[in-house]
Amino acid sequence: MVKELVLPGGHQGLHEITHQVATLVAEAGHEEGLCTLFLQHTSASLTIQENADPSARRDLESWLKRLVPEHDPLFTHTHEGPDDMPSHIKTALTATSLSIPILNGRLALGTWQGIYLWEHRHHGGRRRLIVHIGE
Repeated sequence: MVKELVLPGGHQGLHEITHQVATLVAEAGHEEGLCTLFLQHTSASLTIQENADPSARRDLESWLKRLVPEHDPLFTHTHEGPDDMPSHIKTALTATSLSIPILNGRLALGTWQGIYLWEHRHHGGRRRLIVHIGE
């Protein structure tokens, strides 16, 4: 089964999408298999991260902002604003695809794990996520 999720535009940061993906896995009805996620963008990414304590997400967001600051004078790809090139670098440092096993009809995520869309633009547009669920 292959589905496309269109995620609404959002502000810069980590946005949990575990529920949307888990719903598609349940609809597919596979007891065992693999869920592959692919984000069709170059200025946002995917990650699996702690979903219990929001301070973990805030710390990750702050760390990546320090690692790849805006307004670097060496950046030339700035046509869409100061977050343009930093968003591409942040995506290159993270991931645009994830694979998660399916066990007993559910995503085999750990107790504190959640799936996140990591928006790297200040005001990202709608994001398209391809979800492949197979046995």
